[in-house]
Formats: sequence, structure tokens, C-alpha cells
Amino acid sequence: MAKIKTQFLCSNCGYISPKYLGRCPNCGEWGTLVEERIQPDTPDRKSRVSLDGEVAKVAKIGDVSTEDTPRVKVQLSELNRVLGGGVVPGSMVLIGGDPGIGKSTLLLQMSGQLAQTGGLVLYVSGEESAVQIKMRAERLGVGANDFYLYPETDMSLIRKQVDELKPNFLIIDSIQTMQEPDVQSAVGSVSQVREVTAELLQIAKTNGITVFIVGHVTKEGSIAGPKMLEHMVDTVLYFEGDLHHAYRILRAVKNRFGSTNELGIFEMQTHGLTEVSNPSQIFLEERIDGATGSAIVVSMEGTRPILVEMQALITPSVFGNAQRTATGLDRNRVALIMAVLEKRANMLLQNQDAFLKAAGGVKLDEPAIDLAVAVAVASSYKDKETQLGDAFIGEIGLTGEIRRVNRIEERVAEAEKLGFNRVFIPKNNLQGWTPTGEIEVVGVATISEALQKAFNDQQSKYRINMKND
Repeated sequence: MAKIKTQFLCSNCGYISPKYLGRCPNCGEWGTLVEERIQPDTPDRKSRVSLDGEVAKVAKIGDVSTEDTPRVKVQLSELNRVLGGGVVPGSMVLIGGDPGIGKSTLLLQMSGQLAQTGGLVLYVSGEESAVQIKMRAERLGVGANDFYLYPETDMSLIRKQVDELKPNFLIIDSIQTMQEPDVQSAVGSVSQVREVTAELLQIAKTNGITVFIVGHVTKEGSIAGPKMLEHMVDTVLYFEGDLHHAYRILRAVKNRFGSTNELGIFEMQTHGLTEVSNPSQIFLEERIDGATGSAIVVSMEGTRPILVEMQALITPSVFGNAQRTATGLDRNRVALIMAVLEKRANMLLQNQDAFLKAAGGVKLDEPAIDLAVAVAVASSYKDKETQLGDAFIGEIGLTGEIRRVNRIEERVAEAEKLGFNRVFIPKNNLQGWTPTGEIEVVGVATISEALQKAFNDQQSKYRINMKND
């Protein structure tokens, strides 16, 4: 009997080692090398052959036509936004998220809507039976004549059903449960996930079939399996949210046919997911009048401006080292902003514990949120509330300057649409642009100037009101 040869593959970067290593020498990650069998080389390699037997040929780029590939729109406009305007025929979309967040619900609703547009949908499930899917579909109100269910995990049998039905859309739920019979390794292993994805990629690109894949995530939040899985697909979507709240966020981290970091907001209800047309109102609806440590920022998520409340709580430190805790924000960015406030705005924050949060469960990582974070910290530290009608936009440099940000017109227009009276923006953003709306636009050059205008103007208005009374 021939000896079985094995090798160790890094699930993060794909590095191959003949022996086990605790740390991958290529990417530096610990505990990512997994053992797999070395498959014998076969002389007949798979080529891209369509269901009609056509083989891919060399063609001039000018002879390639894109007129026959219009995007397919579903009824969920938030999903169309995240995908870049609709479903692209022949594309491959990977959706990841925590267990129970609603990935299968979203795909089941989308499949029913795609079937209603005239396309044939094949829903392959390796985790549920046809009866279980039917029960969930009845609860969601999903049903169409061209909607087929197939509870199977064998890729050879799935390929046969694709050859017979010739669907327009193929749903795989989930990729970790599928197996390639020719690969001698456990289901869900790196080798299985890689080979199954390669098979699905060939089906999608040679036949113009749109493939949606559900991917499980690890405890760190990344999609389980090799990192090359995200490189092979066209679009990577992450379904985020808190299981104890009804709102869900669909975020695009990779999209070859649209904008990255696009955001779609959904609400989980008893009859399924419903889209939220005005997410800014949701993030601001529970704001308390007169509360300190709160500031509003207009953040750009892809092509959409969203108003989010930044909350800060500054308290004296009990222990020797002050804590810096951030939820929905980058902790290093928070530490940087607090260091600038201490150096440029004369705030003694080194002996203060800081707890910051982006309300609503949204995650923000763009530079334009810096000014709102700084104002929220200063508001809590000085115990002075900001005005409910103020919004803050701007990046803070290490010297205390407020640097310009992109798409300032759309940000200001969104703040005005939601009824804000005043918005603070970088002074350099006013060059070559004249605000035309009714909202007051205040240009600031430094963090000290922004804090002085935000709090001193408020006190002067209070004195005027008291005097009139």
C-alpha cells in the first residue's frame, strides 16, 4: 500500500510547508497551518467548458460585447445598492456572517424575488432538508414556479443537476458543507473548500450563472477556510448585527462591479428582512436632549451618507493606567485623538478612563469621524452638552489641524435633510464651494477653534435666551 503523503497549508495566505509550523513564515499568523493530503497529479486537467460544450477561446477586447449582460434588480433596494446596482449575471458572491444573523433568510427572500423576475433559481442546501426550507419559505412568503430546492452536499451530483436544469441563479448554503468526491480530506477542510469554490467558479464564468455562496465565519469574524476564497469570488459581503437587536447591516468589503464599503440596513421581523430606507433616523432616534458626551457625525459608507451619534464617557481613573475602550471605533484612532486633545487643547486626559461608542451597532473607520469623536470627548470631560442641531465632520492631524474630507457636499446635504441647523466642516473644504442650503456651515481650521465655537456659541445663545425671558 502506497504511503499517504501530506503537507501543511496556511489557511490565511495559502503557504505550503512540508512539516508543521506553529507560525506561518509567510504571513506571520499563529496556528493557521492545517494538514491536508497531497493529491496525485492527473494528466487531464479541467478546462473551462460550458454546459453546451463550448470551450473558452481567445478574443480581442474590442470584440467582447457587454450588451447582453444587464443587471438583475431585486425588490430589496438595499441589496441592489450593496451589489453596485443589481445582480451581475455570471458573478460569484460570497456572504459571511455570524450564526443566526440571517444569511439564509436573506438568500431565501432574494431567491424568491429572482424567480419572480423570470430567472430559474436552484437553491442547494447542505444544512437543511427540503421540508425545513419549505417551512421557512412559507413563513417568509416566498414561492415561485421556477424556484427549485436541492438538499445535497456532493458536488458531482450538484453539477449534474446544474447541467439538467441550466439555472440562472445558483445558491450554495453553505460552502463548508459541500464536498468534492475526488479530494480525500474531511468536509469543510481547506482542500475541500478550495476545490469546491474552484468548481463553482468554473460553473459561473463559463455559463453566465450567478452563484451565491454562504460562508461560515471564525470566532475572529473572518470567513472560515483559506483566505484565497475571498480572492476567487467577485463580491464579498458581510452580514453584521447584534442578535439581541432587530437591525442588520450588510457591508460590501470587496466588489468588482461596484463600490467597496457600501452599506445596506435591514430590520429583522417575523415575516423576514425588511429594508430601512432612512438609517440615519434610526441611529439618532434615541438621542437624549441635554446629555453630555454626545456628538453627531456624517459618515460616508460607500456612496451613502449616514448620520451616527458618537458617545463618550470620561471618568477619573481608579487604577494607575487609564483605560481606553471603544465599540464600533478603532481603539488606536481614539488614543491618537485623545493625545491630540491633551497636547493641543490643554485637556488633562492621561488620568481619565475613556469609553467611546458609535451608537446603533455600526462600525466606523473613516478619517472624517475624528472631529465628532474629539467633540464628544471634550463634552464629557468638560461636562458641557452640545447642541442637538450641530453635526461635525473633519479629520484631525497630529498638530491639531482639521484636514479636508471628501464628498463634503453630500454630507452637508444629508445633515440639512434631517433638520440639523449647523454643521462644522474643515475650513479648506470651503475653497471653491459655496453652500447653498439653509443650514449654517462653519469652517474650522484647528481643534481648539472647533471646540471654542461648539461650546462658547452655545453658552452665548443660552445667555441671550435667559435675558429675553
